[in-house]
Amino acid sequence: MRNLTCIVCPIGCALEVKENTSRGDMFVTGNKCPKGESYAIEELTAPKRTVTATVPLKTACSIRRIPVKTSSPCPKEKISALLQDIYKTQISLPVKIGDIIIENWNGEGFNVITTRTIS
Repeated sequence: MRNLTCIVCPIGCALEVKENTSRGDMFVTGNKCPKGESYAIEELTAPKRTVTATVPLKTACSIRRIPVKTSSPCPKEKISALLQDIYKTQISLPVKIGDIIIENWNGEGFNVITTRTIS
């Protein structure tokens, strides 16, 4: 049995997950909505995280780095490789919120985007 706290909404349900290893089934209790069950199953079978980092600017400016994030969660086991690619990247001004810095990283279906506008 595993205990998790659901982070999908502000309620923060205390979840219990029981696994039937012979059949591969998971039974989730404690969730107040269906999202809690989905969250628990994904967290235990294929955890993902939104990744945030900073990227250096090529242009000389008082600001040296710009914050970036993934447009959707990245598989947890691939975060290290993603960060290596992010840290190798440099961008030039101007930059707007939502500009794509790395498109469809490694075919995973998400982009790395800027989270700040700098002219």
